[in-house]
Amino acid sequence: MTTRINPSILAADFANFERELDRIATADLVHVDIMDNHFVPNLTFGLPMVERLQQVSPIPLDVHLMIDDPDRWAPGYAEAGAASVTFHAEAVADPVGLARRLRQIGARAGIALKPGTAAEPYLELLPEFDQVLVMTVEPGFGGQSFMPETMPKLRRVADAVRAAGLDVWLQVDGGITVDTIGVAAEAGADTFVAGSAVFRGVPEEQIAALRAAASSHGHAHR
Repeated sequence: MTTRINPSILAADFANFERELDRIATADLVHVDIMDNHFVPNLTFGLPMVERLQQVSPIPLDVHLMIDDPDRWAPGYAEAGAASVTFHAEAVADPVGLARRLRQIGARAGIALKPGTAAEPYLELLPEFDQVLVMTVEPGFGGQSFMPETMPKLRRVADAVRAAGLDVWLQVDGGITVDTIGVAAEAGADTFVAGSAVFRGVPEEQIAALRAAASSHGHAHR
């Protein structure tokens, strides 16, 4: 199984994004958190920033939309060239319709679940998605502590993906460090968002350490 490390630029130096992107060139994708101060109580970037990041990033963009009305706004991020666009189950009106639209444009379609959101209503829809993001913190702010109580939900999604023989990436986001990544890997995650754990040290070394920690623990139940 492939292990993907997607550093979150929420933890990067906002004044030097091009330099920061070059520092994480050994990662798989760069995780871009879009927050609108409505769906979550924080405000980050919008489409113009993503368009510019797309022009200078050495690795593909993994866009995470923590916004209201993704049915309206998400296609624009796919059109801007993002490799993956993930919207929240709690905010979307037509998850299947939106996922199909994103795929039609050429992006991978992802659906994200807050810690309190059950996975069961979405398990039968898994063939419509390329990625499921199980939030391991409440979305809206970086630097929060990993919530191990989300792992049973991750296992249920992983089991359903495996049972259906699907190629769906299982992403976790929130509190991922070298100390917590193994727990998520054992529960079935293969795609890991890490912010401060990457940018507070030497990113290339941190990415390698995270990758090694995930690979040594990963996919035990598969």
